[in-house]
Amino acid sequence: MNNLKYNPIGIYEKAMPNSFDWKQKIEVAKKAGYDFIEISIDESDERLSRLNWSKKERVELKELLNQNDFHIKSMCLSGHRKFPFGSKDEKVRNKAYEIMDNAIRLAVDLGIRNIQLAGYDVYYETGDKETEDLFIKGLIYATEKASRENIMLSIEIMDTEFIGTITRCLKYINTVKSPWLNIYPDLGNLTQWAEDPSKELELGISHIVAVHLKDTKPGVFKCVPFGEGTVDFSGLLNKLRILKYTGPFLVEMWADNDKMQSEDEIVNQIKTARLWLQKRMEEGLTC
Repeated sequence: MNNLKYNPIGIYEKAMPNSFDWKQKIEVAKKAGYDFIEISIDESDERLSRLNWSKKERVELKELLNQNDFHIKSMCLSGHRKFPFGSKDEKVRNKAYEIMDNAIRLAVDLGIRNIQLAGYDVYYETGDKETEDLFIKGLIYATEKASRENIMLSIEIMDTEFIGTITRCLKYINTVKSPWLNIYPDLGNLTQWAEDPSKELELGISHIVAVHLKDTKPGVFKCVPFGEGTVDFSGLLNKLRILKYTGPFLVEMWADNDKMQSEDEIVNQIKTARLWLQKRMEEGLTC
């Protein structure tokens, strides 16, 4: 049986304060025992602007990673929440395609292997058959573009019903039919939308390329401290072990940007989360 201690474990960039520069983020993540960072390209102007980094800025970050023997292995591309493929507004859709093109180029330049797509047809609009069809069209386009660059795309199991389960996600995976489009389940989101999260993992295991570790409780999808939500981490991690999942895990948590915190405080916070989750992995051995 697979031992999950060999699976790489990364930390979400937003677990560290926005005030930290990349050198600090890399050093903090390493000190806390993580194997990689997942970069965030969310809907904020600041993070979307990263898609237009100059060649010099990209080279500088890559060199910084090389100097520290560290990696940014995945990208959380949630900017599509504001600019979704499924929008009925052509200008918004055009922006969605532009974001996708630029994200792929950034991934190539930084050595990122997996771009996580937000599983929304639309977020700030009302969805229907038209928005779903437009979303599928965008997925096909994105997958074709990414495949040419050897970049994996993975749909996140989200905090809304549209793709809140692996069963729902498989509809789109089976429509696109590409080895370059797979699934990135979030155990927290999955727990709140699925009747049987364990069964969902079994259904999707051949398409799961990364797993988010996040606690949630009914109606609350963010900032729930580990152990205070309703996610059965021991049981679900044990299920992944039984299914012989050998891919990376990503600890998803958020720093309190309203507080001034030192590097040592952040190291302690994210290290504590890692150790707590790895303890749940060990508990799963006896489940």
